[in-house]
This record gives sequence, structure tokens and C-alpha cells, in this order.
Amino acid sequence: MIDLRTFTYLDVMQPQFASYLATVSKGYLPVARQASLFVEIAPGIEINRLTDVALKATSVQPGVQVVERAFGLLEVHGFDQGEVREAGDAILANIELKAEDRLAPRVVSTQIITNVSDYQTMMLNRVRYGQMILGGQTLYIMEVHPAGYAVLAANEAEKAAPIQLVDMRFFGAFGRLYLGGSEAEIREAANAALAALESVNGRENPA
Repeated sequence: MIDLRTFTYLDVMQPQFASYLATVSKGYLPVARQASLFVEIAPGIEINRLTDVALKATSVQPGVQVVERAFGLLEVHGFDQGEVREAGDAILANIELKAEDRLAPRVVSTQIITNVSDYQTMMLNRVRYGQMILGGQTLYIMEVHPAGYAVLAANEAEKAAPIQLVDMRFFGAFGRLYLGGSEAEIREAANAALAALESVNGRENPA
């Protein structure tokens, strides 16, 4: 049995999000305005077979494939939204599940830290893969389960406000999102990210 943990479409990848994904991808690099599909399953080894299913059924390009013992994650993208959705349909048909069989996102924690210290921003910037955050800005941190839903939160946050995508962890036990900007921008982006996660239909995800 395959446990469908995350199954989410991004209709239009935003510029920072696409650039971040390209920075950490080992596959075919995405660009802004492409559509994207993220699928996270357990056990992880099965993601190899589902990658094969998606690529043989459509012309999408794979950007990320993570195979861990517990979880597997696949990202595919393309300019044709129909092709990306067809890749998702092929995966669902193969495992005999529907999108609604995925786990619903569960926000584990959120933090807004205003007027961040220069010393704290230095520590963040040393390990980030996205934009730098500067002293005096506001920092937003979200932790979500399953991890794959961090991508939906990040992309929708960037749509809503001109924030900096500092870092994003979208595989493993939990997903994490780090955003920087003015306090007003961060609050607007955070509201959009939370609303996007609340809109996802799925099976109950208890704490």
C-alpha cells in the first residue's frame, strides 16, 4: 500500500520560488511561470516507479526526486498546465487513489519575529539557499506536516506580497518555510500561505 502524503499543483511558479527550486534541484531546472506538481509518498522507494509513470505518460520534466527510507518526493514541471495535471492523473491512476486521499496539511507552528538582530540574520544567511534577510526586517517561520506542503505555502506567499524567500525545507519529517520582509508584507504573505493550506482537501492529519 502507498500512503499519499502530499499531492499539490502549483499553477504558476513565482520567480523567487522557481529560482530557489532550481538552486536545490538535481534534475531539469524549472523557470518562473511554469506549472509544477509535487507528490510525496511512503514508502520512499516507490517514488522511482511513479517517476517512470509520469514521464512515460506526459512531456513534463522532473526537477526533484528524493528517495528516503520513509518518504519519497517527486517534482515535475512544464509550461503546459494540462500536461502537468495529466502527469498527476497518471500517478493517481497507477496507485488507485484520488487527490483527496492525500493527508491534509497541518500547520505545526508559526512565528513572526520583528526587527530581527543582525547577528541572527547572519546565522540564517549562512545556511539559506534563497534571498538574504537583513537586520531590522521581519522574519516569518512556518512548520508544516507533511513536508511537501511547504512549497504551496511559499509560492502563495510570494504571490501575495513582495517578500524575500529566505529558505524552504520541503522533504523529510516536517516542512519549514522562512520568509523576510517588512512587518506588513510578512503578515500579508503569512495570511496567504495559511489560507492556501486551509483550502487543501484531504484525509484527517492528527497531531
